[in-house]
Amino acid sequence: MSKVRVRFAPSPTGFLHLGGARTALFNWAFARKHEGVFVLRIEDTDVVRSTEESVDVILESLEWLGLFWDEGPKVGGEYGPYFQSERLHLYRQYAEKLVQEGLAYFCYCTPQELEERRQATLAAGKSWRYDRKCYLLTPREREKLENAGRKPVIRFAIPPGHTTFQDMLRGEVSFENQELDDFVIMKSDGIPTYNFACVVDDALMQITHVIRGDDHISNTPRQVLLYKALGFPCPQFAHIPMILGKDRTRLSKRHGSPSVTYYRDQGYLPEAMLNYLARLSWATGEEEKEIFTREEIIARFSLDQVTKHAAVFDLDKLNWMNGVYLRQASNASLASLLEEILVRNGKVRREDLTPSFRAYCEQVVAIMKDRLRYVAQLVEEGEYFFSEDFPFDEEAVRGVLFEEGTGEILRASLVRLQKVDDFTVPLLEEAIREEANRLGVKAARLIHPLRVAVSGKRVGPGLFELLAVLGKGRVLFRIERALRMLEERSSG
Repeated sequence: MSKVRVRFAPSPTGFLHLGGARTALFNWAFARKHEGVFVLRIEDTDVVRSTEESVDVILESLEWLGLFWDEGPKVGGEYGPYFQSERLHLYRQYAEKLVQEGLAYFCYCTPQELEERRQATLAAGKSWRYDRKCYLLTPREREKLENAGRKPVIRFAIPPGHTTFQDMLRGEVSFENQELDDFVIMKSDGIPTYNFACVVDDALMQITHVIRGDDHISNTPRQVLLYKALGFPCPQFAHIPMILGKDRTRLSKRHGSPSVTYYRDQGYLPEAMLNYLARLSWATGEEEKEIFTREEIIARFSLDQVTKHAAVFDLDKLNWMNGVYLRQASNASLASLLEEILVRNGKVRREDLTPSFRAYCEQVVAIMKDRLRYVAQLVEEGEYFFSEDFPFDEEAVRGVLFEEGTGEILRASLVRLQKVDDFTVPLLEEAIREEANRLGVKAARLIHPLRVAVSGKRVGPGLFELLAVLGKGRVLFRIERALRMLEERSSG
């Protein structure tokens, strides 16, 4: 077999979708497994929707996942350029070749004329395909249309018969050519259509395997016909299943964001996301094993193990898997992620990221790590770590702080904690339990009100660990704040 060359070819019209990331991953893993080449090509011929910002986001997303490409933007390569917008001369060259050989032709029909004929055909109860009105135009007729200001498209002339290709997942797939109409390969503005540009690029870049979503299966017979018409060798095809939401519809925002950068910014770890995406439609035969390192994915990956049925994106499963990776990560690395999230959310200024604040963030991570599914939870559910003006959970206030005698217990706790010089976990626990004995109540009678007073919540990390991280000054201030709130509500 010749050297494996695969490609990932996104359109820069938005973020990198999870489905696209999974396609990139399968291509990357296949290339690495076979010591081949992973090419990144940017299909930016949609001049209206393609943006530089989208290109940057796609590159950042792939780099974050560790899916580094061997040829493409930033790294170059002998088969460039790797932006389709820089390859327009090549598409024109091959389109003209097809016209000269009688395998494609100029079409002058306007969109309005096409729509009128389509509607008439449908009204007659027939299915519409382009009726080849321009297929046999004479040079004189063409000249007359061009003099009238009409700019033609170029259509590929579908030959009779049927088209068959081998899919590495599905086996033999066959289409009747009469079901395909003479599709446009070059638009009137000189921009190629997807099917044509894709074939020219894959052939010139010597792509050996095209691994892409199964929503492209209907494109493949058209592309196979183009390969033959242009005299190019046909690559092997593998159409991998779509990723659906739990309701079996196409993945969208209602299932959790489909954007890779969303999960990066929420503090998911790239290793966890890569592991999760790899397991979507990839049946390794080790059903009890869920956690795979990057090296294990490469070593085990095979297209033979990719299922034909759609994968279902399960946010709960991703959260579980990310939690596994978070617990293995260092507190320092998670603190760095937390700092970026705090800055992005406007909770702290970048100039406030001092060594002492970093040390504090590491302490926060240490006591919360076992509860985390993603790092941004620390901001969403732990506002009390980063603000003195956090809200009190009303249920916690009613169920805990308004219990009879709680005000007196909080005051006693305040006095006792004022006497603790060293806010360490052992000394804090000793002080609270001694105070409970003195008051003749269970320790929980002090612990629950203290937790609500210093965090506004009924649940969280261990109380003594929480008090130690917050520090004496903040803890005493917060108990006094809770007492003032109780007094105001009681008098009101």
